[in-house]
Amino acid sequence: MIRFTIATVCYNAGHLIGRTIKSVESQNHPGVEHLIIDGNSQDETLALIHFYQQRNSLATVQHEIVCRSEPDNGIYDAMNKALQLATGDYILFLNAGDKFHSSTVLSDIAAQLEGYTERKRRPAVLYGHTDIVDRNGHFVAHRRLAPPEKLSWKSFKHGMLVCHQAFFARIDLARKYPYDLEKYHLSADFDWCIRIMKEAERLKLPLHHTRLIVADYLEGGVSTQHHKDSLLERYDIMCHHYGKLTAILQHFYFIFRSAVK
Repeated sequence: MIRFTIATVCYNAGHLIGRTIKSVESQNHPGVEHLIIDGNSQDETLALIHFYQQRNSLATVQHEIVCRSEPDNGIYDAMNKALQLATGDYILFLNAGDKFHSSTVLSDIAAQLEGYTERKRRPAVLYGHTDIVDRNGHFVAHRRLAPPEKLSWKSFKHGMLVCHQAFFARIDLARKYPYDLEKYHLSADFDWCIRIMKEAERLKLPLHHTRLIVADYLEGGVSTQHHKDSLLERYDIMCHHYGKLTAILQHFYFIFRSAVK
């Protein structure tokens, strides 16, 4: 059975985490580890997680729920902790306010992987679509950037075509490439996805398009709140992976696209 680690990093997220908890709790796939990395919250977050663990002990489909609460050095430090603690075959980051699009997302994806009997040849990445929701969980829009039918690390020179919340990474590869929190504070997920896909190409492993709406993610995250600094980091990441000329040309295109939108 395919096991998924769903990693949720949070801090004082009592007003948002309930939505995320319920969405993982509702998954009808039994092979789920919900790993919650909390930054020592002082609100009701930990109480909500405790009630979640109590409910799970009586649930028809029980999941493994692990919570670690301690101070950290920001979101990517917490994500790196999750990479080290995860025990699933694949890891997906679904943070406070984000949620699965339906209760069958994980079981539907697991069914798609039944043909991959050899663990070492399973896809390096599973990916899909995302919708955007507001703070009340209401639909806002389909994400403008859509995942391509054939994804590769080169696809991301056109932007982050697959949302982080719909990017499942095989844990053995993800653990080899932790988030670069020393260099990137806002866009380390962009760099992380590219490095994992580069490794997939080196190992000749497929990237599997699920063709599902995987997640509804909360608009207005940290990179959106610090948009200019995030773009500067993404420019640096693109220079590193694709070369300076490609990065410059693509950013001219991004500016033009924003102007005519």
